[in-house]
Amino acid sequence: MSTLPHGGLGRRIAYYRSVVRPKMTQKRLADVACVSLGTIRKIERGERGVTDSTLEAIADALGVDPSRLRSDRGPAHTAVHDALPALSAVIAAYDVPDDRPIRPLHELHAAVAEAVRWRLAAQYTRIVRKVPKLLGELARAYHQAAPHEQRELAALLVSAYRSADAVAYKFGARDLSARLVELMRWAVAEADDPLLASSVAYVRTETFFAARAHTSGLRALQLALDAAPAPDTPLQAAMRGALHMRAAVIAGRARDASAAWAHLADARALADQVSEGVYYGTAFGPDSVRIHEVSLAVSLGDEHVGRALAIGHAWEPPEGLPAERRSGFYIELARAQLWSGRTDHAFESLKAARRIAPQHTREHPWVREDAATLRRLKRADSESLTNFAEWCAAT
Repeated sequence: MSTLPHGGLGRRIAYYRSVVRPKMTQKRLADVACVSLGTIRKIERGERGVTDSTLEAIADALGVDPSRLRSDRGPAHTAVHDALPALSAVIAAYDVPDDRPIRPLHELHAAVAEAVRWRLAAQYTRIVRKVPKLLGELARAYHQAAPHEQRELAALLVSAYRSADAVAYKFGARDLSARLVELMRWAVAEADDPLLASSVAYVRTETFFAARAHTSGLRALQLALDAAPAPDTPLQAAMRGALHMRAAVIAGRARDASAAWAHLADARALADQVSEGVYYGTAFGPDSVRIHEVSLAVSLGDEHVGRALAIGHAWEPPEGLPAERRSGFYIELARAQLWSGRTDHAFESLKAARRIAPQHTREHPWVREDAATLRRLKRADSESLTNFAEWCAAT
């Protein structure tokens, strides 16, 4: 188990505990993090290092991402890339799993639900540490289960594969991501759940984004819409709406403005029928549609950018939305602001994205591009911009 160097880690923990969370004593932090009080005191004084698991427990107690407590942002990036071969190995053996123990079904449900929460919160280091073993265990459970249990386990595999795919896709392992998407498509056929199939079609769009095959991706989503159940219940409406939301963005990338705005209008009409929430692992509702309106306006560019700016001026995503989605809003808004010459606003939006979901922000290619552009445009500006550009490896 790796141990983080002392550095300024203790000072940062003390800062978040006493300034950001001013009512949290060392004793309270120790209790919530399930760490001894003596350990917390030694960490804050810089007298001992911190293991990854202890850092995660402390970060959870403070309500921050672990990467915000590190002195060097590199370890999180390296940890993910170092773990990708293990993920590749476990999915290569999806149909010939080993014979290790298997937890009861209710415990597997809880483990998958936790992995989904990590994905929505953009906690990628946790996913790569835990999900590969979970995928192996789920594969064993599926192949050993009685036929009446296999559908349920296949559905769990879909959700777990999706969490793993979030890491592969965000960290640029596009071949691995495509393989995970294909495994989702295999598992969802075994699950025999039309709404779960809609969620897989939503995720599959990543492969078309990566290949810049936007027109093909739009066709695939239209086929998924044709196959999706009618929106007779809130859940059905949410899943159909999510497909329209996704279709709007990829139509925008294909430069088909009329189709894009039509799909967004359909998504908005369906969002009005449901509460904002997470449906089959996908956030959907009025707020999510508004965020996608910004994304669509940026995709289309030109005269549409003003629409993104107007939303960003009058509205901000509520904290109840998943962190990955909220940070994505500010990343898209920053690009619109940069294109419009509002460099200070663009930098503030990038910093907001970083505060919400550091790992997601750092790995987003637009962030690196826009931070590099800001650095060139504002050569004599503050040290904070230089630090930000170095943090996200902008060149």
